[in-house]
Amino acid sequence: MNEPTLHCPPTTASTVHYPAPVPAPAPMVPMQPDQISAVQSIVLPDGRVVTGYAMDAAKPEPFAAKPPVSRAAVNIALGGIGFAAVCGGLLMLTTFIAALAALIQQLVILAAVIFGGFIAAQVLGSGRGGGTTVNIRKAVIKRNHFHS
Repeated sequence: MNEPTLHCPPTTASTVHYPAPVPAPAPMVPMQPDQISAVQSIVLPDGRVVTGYAMDAAKPEPFAAKPPVSRAAVNIALGGIGFAAVCGGLLMLTTFIAALAALIQQLVILAAVIFGGFIAAQVLGSGRGGGTTVNIRKAVIKRNHFHS
């Protein structure tokens, strides 16, 4: 069995770069500047040594004393909120009452239209043979003995 061959167009010469190994770091010599505290070293359980400078914990800024809020200001604010809530509730109540009145009015009109339509159908539909037709000229009135 013949293996397939790939036919590629000729390419230009390319340079292959191989990664260079990083040399082992030189041992660090601690230097102590005048303004920075002394270097501290910690030995980890696996034998490595971690060296660094000691830092003081950051101190939070002192809180500024808040001025006390007067009870009158609190009462005025709460009264304003309560007044606004009552006004909003009354507005919603009047809107609800107006909507309920409009609904009742529409139901009354609907009932009148349905009932009126029923009555009109009874009156105007009597000629279809379902009602009783009275012909006065052919009627026999027994009281006065009129016969036709």
